[in-house]
Amino acid sequence: MSEFKNKIVFVTGAASGIGYEQAKAFLEAGSLVFGVDIQHDFGNLSAHSHFKSFSGDLSQDEICQEAVSACRNSFGDVDILLNTAGILDDYQTIEETDLDLWQKVLATNLTSMFVITKEVLPQMLKKASGTIINMASVASFVGGGGGIAYTSAKHAVAGFTKQLALDYAGKGIHVNGLAPGAIQTPMNAADFAGDGAMAKWVAEETPMKRWAQPEEVAAVTLFLASEQARYMQGTILPIDGGWLLK
Repeated sequence: MSEFKNKIVFVTGAASGIGYEQAKAFLEAGSLVFGVDIQHDFGNLSAHSHFKSFSGDLSQDEICQEAVSACRNSFGDVDILLNTAGILDDYQTIEETDLDLWQKVLATNLTSMFVITKEVLPQMLKKASGTIINMASVASFVGGGGGIAYTSAKHAVAGFTKQLALDYAGKGIHVNGLAPGAIQTPMNAADFAGDGAMAKWVAEETPMKRWAQPEEVAAVTLFLASEQARYMQGTILPIDGGWLLK
């Protein structure tokens, strides 16, 4: 029997891309999955009896709080939190980035993690058990993975993950992060537009010479959430085809 059977898994960004595949993987493992996204269409996930959803803009603090409350009403307290939702900034420099974009990217990619984690953590601490996996990026380590707002936010996600792990590792909370590189998702559709020149360049610059699929990230998520990975704490695990080796 899967160790994830009947575990309550909360996934942000669950309507597409990595979040969708994470939700699907945990459903297949027997979990109860609560998906959150600004989109309303969760595709085939909605047909699953163990899936419930909530639509809202996670850049708004009150929406984050409402989503956690809705999950409790649907399933109960969260066992596994996957803070996956995020947006890009079109590689814009500081000169091209206005304050609204800066605040939107940080609110979605970083502050939502803070608010949702703060809502979920007390019940995890009460049980002395819980897993939190935050979506970092290769842009958490180096420049060039995004623009000024995205790279700043993802660097902060790495710090948030490490400090959270340090503060709560001794209290039964299992905290790590994932750092994807070139993953082919709807969020990266612009790279494949036209003749796909940008997508081809990214593949060529990646040592493995290809983009990854979101299912590959979901598979690593299952491992990182498992008991086998329990001694890993505060790790930001790259899934980047060797990008960071350069």
